[in-house]
This record gives sequence, C-alpha cells and structure tokens, in this order.
Amino acid sequence: VQLQASGGGLVQAGGSLRLSCKASGTIVSINGVGWYRQAPGKQRESVALLASGGSPNYADSVKGRFTISRDNAKNTVYLQMNSLKPEDTAVYYCNLGITTWSSAGLNYWGQGTHVTVQR
Repeated sequence: VQLQASGGGLVQAGGSLRLSCKASGTIVSINGVGWYRQAPGKQRESVALLASGGSPNYADSVKGRFTISRDNAKNTVYLQMNSLKPEDTAVYYCNLGITTWSSAGLNYWGQGTHVTVQR
C-alpha cells in the first residue's frame, strides 16, 4: 500500500487549498482516515478525523474552515481548507487505516505535503 498526498503550496491568507491523499495497492477497505500537521518546531497534531461511517472531528483551530471528506471508490481522502491563516503553515500528513488481503486495519502515512500561508 502506498499513499500519495498532494495539493499543498503557497497561498495568501484568506485563500483556499484542497489536499488529496490517494491510496493505491491491494486494498480491501479503508477504515478511519485523518489529516495531521506539523509546524516547524512543534509536535504533529491532529487536524481532522473521519471514521468509516462516522462524523468528522476537527481541531478547534480549524473548525468551520476545514472539511475532511472521502471518496471510497477512488480510495482518496480530501481536506478542503478555506480562510487559511499564517498559523496553518505546516507539513500536512494523511493517515489511513487500511485493510488488505493480508492485514487488517493497519495505519499508513502519506509523505507529507507543505502548506505555506503568507500574510
């Protein structure tokens, strides 16, 4: 299984970006998914989580601005980020719980995509 994250970049404050994370390989199902971020000098933190068939959970700092979604047919998870702020600058990582024919519910991480928000 491999995860390919994309969509990061440089944006002005108030702008928007949509991150994507596509999983490939011998996937039977994708369970819980999430987006995390790590700013320079800080620990990785949870941004948005979405359990299979559940409701999304967001960090307080992004509520009302970020939306996590998934397309199971495409094995892809998205993070729509609106009204971006300089403090959203970080490397964003996707995390997917994936069941394959040989393993159940292992967590896989994407390679990280950089988001920089300028004032």
